[in-house]
Amino acid sequence: MERLLTLVTRPLSTKFLSILIISFLYTLTWPCMDAAATQELLEGFEATPNPSISSFQPLLDDSSGKFSFGFLRVNSTRLALVVLHVPSSEPLWVANATALARWSDHTKVLFNGSLVISDPLTRVFWSTETLGDKLVLLNNSNLQIQKSLDHGINDSTVLWQSFDFPKDTLVETQNFTATMSLISSNGLYSMRLGSDFIGLYAKFDSNFDQIYWKHKALQAKAQIIEGNGPIHIRVEPDGWLGMYQNGTTPVDIESFNSFQRQLDGLLMVRLESDGNLKAYYWTGSSWVLDYQAIRETCELPRPCGSYGLCTPGSGCSCLDNNTEFSSGECSGSGSYFNDLCTDPNTQNDIKVLRREGVEVPFKELMSYEATSSLEECEDSCERNCSCYGAVYNNASGFCYILDYPIQTLLGVGDDSKVGYFKMMEEARKKKVDAGLRVGIGLLGGAIACLIGAVGFGGYKIWRSRRGVNRMLEEEAGGVISGPYKDLGSASFRSIEMCSGSSR
Repeated sequence: MERLLTLVTRPLSTKFLSILIISFLYTLTWPCMDAAATQELLEGFEATPNPSISSFQPLLDDSSGKFSFGFLRVNSTRLALVVLHVPSSEPLWVANATALARWSDHTKVLFNGSLVISDPLTRVFWSTETLGDKLVLLNNSNLQIQKSLDHGINDSTVLWQSFDFPKDTLVETQNFTATMSLISSNGLYSMRLGSDFIGLYAKFDSNFDQIYWKHKALQAKAQIIEGNGPIHIRVEPDGWLGMYQNGTTPVDIESFNSFQRQLDGLLMVRLESDGNLKAYYWTGSSWVLDYQAIRETCELPRPCGSYGLCTPGSGCSCLDNNTEFSSGECSGSGSYFNDLCTDPNTQNDIKVLRREGVEVPFKELMSYEATSSLEECEDSCERNCSCYGAVYNNASGFCYILDYPIQTLLGVGDDSKVGYFKMMEEARKKKVDAGLRVGIGLLGGAIACLIGAVGFGGYKIWRSRRGVNRMLEEEAGGVISGPYKDLGSASFRSIEMCSGSSR
């Protein structure tokens, strides 16, 4: 005890005291410096992907710790710049989804007033093209580039934000306007706003998008006034998708399963790769489906692929009864051209398939012609070089022209609904190739059997001749005439010795 008191009361040296004070001050200030660095990126910031990281490399966090901005490694070789929902590791925003940079120490992300992805091969791979002061990530996952104003230290304006450039996902409180579009991860489907509706579109053809789902505003609480500005939608935290024109009163409400329920987790809406629009909410441990725009599988744009047939309760099959449905496709998908009449690659390569009991999906959104007969409907498509098929309803006389490559049709029990489809000969390529492979296999087997039989016969003849020669050799004292005497020649013995020494 006395020794302890002596150590405590002994005067500390000036040098030791200075070191102690400096260490204490550094300990106090270091966490604040680190927090500022991870929640705000200033001009001059640069970063490259770490080759040892296999999934996500954070660069910037929000103050709540729920969201993070950084590098996401895709298929081990590509780099995506994303905003991530940290608890679920789910990407909510991607900087340039159509073309990803390389995961390489030569790839660089920098902030020089613009947020930039650069690559030695492509130079500037992607850029926000701004002149801001800092990059921040807000607590709602919105990534912003801000410019400080002269009015005060905390006064700034937003030059760019990720909420204005959504990819396939909207999160709660994010406005979606008529100038934006959601694009599914495979690039086949999109969501856009019309004058008074939400529309889902499929890119069945490079020159045309077909609408396959439409939700029009009911205008129950407020009216859409023509000329009073475009509409916009917003995912509301209490479980619904609101459509607005001006003000805070919605012109339409699309309610989710969690409508008017208090949720603690994040709510998001996503355009999926099958073309469906779905809402999810985060429970704290998993994402739960909260809404889907299209409830029946056969009402999706192409659930059975090209030249497929979707029958409610029975699933997928093929329009061509002779073709087997496998791996999510029929053997009817090939190379297609806008002009089926004069293109040299398609001329004389087209056959016609007719099928009863079929109907076009989402027919209320498709254009049609009124014809007096099935023959007139078919003739209208046959003479149209951009028509890939037609579906005729004998009861109504409506002729639906399919001016895009044939997708999934709807199977119905009404034989008065007849389909007429142009199919390229490539559509039967799988069946032809399979038959050709079988034929080649059988021919090869026959040839192998023939070779085996000839070889076996030759071997038996050789054995019989060898026996006769041995008998003659014994009778002649070991001397025989003919080619077999060379087997004992010096040249053969030398070959045999060389072979033995090389073992």
